[in-house]
Amino acid sequence: MASSSSIEFLPNAGVDVRQLFILLHGVGGSPDDMEPLAKAVRAAFPSAAVLVPQGFEPFDGGGEGRQWFSVRGVTEENRPERVAQALPPLEAYVREAQARFGLLQSDTALAGFSQGAIMALELVQAHDGMAGRVIAFSGRYAQMPKTAPQFTTLHLLHGAADPIMSVEHIQAAQARLTELHGDSTIDIASQLGHALHPALIERAILRLQTCVPLRSWEAALGLNQTPPDGTPVH
Repeated sequence: MASSSSIEFLPNAGVDVRQLFILLHGVGGSPDDMEPLAKAVRAAFPSAAVLVPQGFEPFDGGGEGRQWFSVRGVTEENRPERVAQALPPLEAYVREAQARFGLLQSDTALAGFSQGAIMALELVQAHDGMAGRVIAFSGRYAQMPKTAPQFTTLHLLHGAADPIMSVEHIQAAQARLTELHGDSTIDIASQLGHALHPALIERAILRLQTCVPLRSWEAALGLNQTPPDGTPVH
């Protein structure tokens, strides 16, 4: 698969950037793979900057694709360490993008497919509130969460027939997040496998447009918190 460099979709001239979306492709893929999602986000949020970086490492499985971390010999035991080592460059990229557009962490959404979803989920585990939303397609956690982000809403979307990342893992993770008072939604498409399918993209856009974060309800009840860095959460 040919790998392009990072792709950017910016608002039309004269339109202020009000949201930031960062989309992360799967292992062995390229930013081009995320173009259908990027176009859907751009149509739904015309004042958003949509950035699609390429994986920071060449894919070591052959071809011209990219990866966020190697899956050669990956196991349940060594996956968390590999992801942890891959997070700092992604953290820096997100912070630089936020500074570039002068946007708050709460104005940022991370969306990932497959390995990109792992990276997005684990980044907000490591840095709660770095993004206001995470949209994880066909993904999983590197390890079952021990705590739930309190300043990030998680939208989990998966195919029930996924042969690569079992839907049972993300279902178990979402149940754990609920136990931990996390803010998450889950949508499972019964006939879909491991793909960034238009039906899941459509559902993700609906979630982004209509889902009121749990922290917003708690704020209305006087139960709101302030993130560790003091950044207000909208």
